[in-house]
Amino acid sequence: MLLEQHIEELRAELRNAVYPGERREIELELELARAELEVIMAEQEGSIDAEPPF
Repeated sequence: MLLEQHIEELRAELRNAVYPGERREIELELELARAELEVIMAEQEGSIDAEPPF
């Protein structure tokens, strides 16, 4: 899955990040990617419905 690859790449970038600003930017992007993956997995499992109610 492409998103899982992106998460792994972000983890690698985070390990090599030196500057605090750079680390925080990568951490935020990683947090968003993980949240997106959680939503996708929950949709696939049927635990949530991502469609709006209207």
